[in-house]
Amino acid sequence: MSLFKLTSLNLNGIRSAATKGMPEWVAQTQPDCICVQELKAQAADVAGRFEEIAGLKGHFHFAEKKGYSGVAIYTRHEPSDVITGYGSTEFDAEGRYVELRFDRPGRKQAPKLSIISCYFPSGSSGEERQAAKFRFLAEFYPYLASLKETRDFVLCGDINIAHQEIDLKNFKGNKKNSGFLPEERAWMTELLRDAEVAEEAEEALEELTEGTGQPTVKATRGGGMVDVYRKLQPTATDAAYTWWSNRGQAYAKNVGWRLDYHLATPAVAALAQSETIYKTQRFSDHAPITVDYALTL
Repeated sequence: MSLFKLTSLNLNGIRSAATKGMPEWVAQTQPDCICVQELKAQAADVAGRFEEIAGLKGHFHFAEKKGYSGVAIYTRHEPSDVITGYGSTEFDAEGRYVELRFDRPGRKQAPKLSIISCYFPSGSSGEERQAAKFRFLAEFYPYLASLKETRDFVLCGDINIAHQEIDLKNFKGNKKNSGFLPEERAWMTELLRDAEVAEEAEEALEELTEGTGQPTVKATRGGGMVDVYRKLQPTATDAAYTWWSNRGQAYAKNVGWRLDYHLATPAVAALAQSETIYKTQRFSDHAPITVDYALTL
């Protein structure tokens, strides 16, 4: 079976990334799809210049605010449907979500399949944006849970959360900083917790409390998503980072964070074969992460 090559990259501005060789790299590596975030561009900026990259056709969700956010997916396969936004009155205006559906009833694996490019809010600029980030997480979790009930998908994106201590160099000094706050990490843990394990835990808790007069303890149902990189590289530390601050010599010293993810439903995650974080060239302050899946669109 041929492999489906899927890349995710925060561009930190598509025009800036283009001047640093990103289109040439895409032509060289030839992914089937590349999910990009933080376009920092509007439709007029893309017209005649970035509708396609290396023969891949782009599908976009632009922010209303100029020079801000924005996501896209470039693909060599024609999608069966394109969805921009996830139905949020607050965050769809910020251009954070585009989904391509590749539905094929005859396909053995994942006949209903979506590829999603998503850019989670950052809370690092202050309390106001951190509050917005928490609002996003609160409404996005049930959206993903609902989507997972009806179809398989891979969400690629800049999640702006380092989940575990092995996901950033200075974990001790960042426990009170956005991107590594306990509440953010707990959100990721819940999203990645196996739904069936949660049900088993709930049954076990009910048995323990039955007849004791104690209130029944409920285990919340896990999101059941899979962190594909961690499935393939469960213990990687320094090699796992995908973002480096522009301050100090963070990149030279590899003082990084793992902020860019492939989050997949279990059926698709099981098809992941290999992963690459490309660091030879720098197109932005993020590195592209590519996963090959044993999947044919």
